[in-house]
Amino acid sequence: MADFFDALEDKHVAMIRQQPVFFVATAASHGRINLSPKGYDAFRVLSPTQVAYLDLGGSGNETHAHLAADGRITIMFCNFQQPALILRIYGRGRAVLPQDDEWKALAVHFTLLPGTRQIFVIDVESVQTSCGWGVPFMEFQEERQTLKKAHAQSNPAEWAAKMSLRISSIDGLPTRATDRYIAGD
Repeated sequence: MADFFDALEDKHVAMIRQQPVFFVATAASHGRINLSPKGYDAFRVLSPTQVAYLDLGGSGNETHAHLAADGRITIMFCNFQQPALILRIYGRGRAVLPQDDEWKALAVHFTLLPGTRQIFVIDVESVQTSCGWGVPFMEFQEERQTLKKAHAQSNPAEWAAKMSLRISSIDGLPTRATDRYIAGD
């Protein structure tokens, strides 16, 4: 049985903090639905009605394109331990880039990682919990270091040039390329 809430409650925040992975789904009115797993302790609850997550450069920028076109976003957490639980956050999101005025105030909530591209801010419209009885038990071993290593070893100017060529999503929606990113240590 699913339960809906207008905002995140303390019990939801506690569950979110225990999860090493979350899933992000976005879509525009036409084209593909994008669904991506996220890790690296990149999710933050800013308030009961606002959350954010740190986004690293990867294969594309579909989430950015979808949010710019439509704004709808769903975040899903699955508890792979006890109690069985699925938590979804439904909301409207937007990207904040390193050159944007809001960046500094948001960035303090995160440990910036090599390849940081943007922070997605989501205004929570509703929260849904459901049983999660079909979710298997799984144990977290460790984060993969491959993406962080690749960004740490990359040349920031070359990365920015490559990203500047990515001006559209796989469905042809415009993306706003970052003109800088957080380089590796």
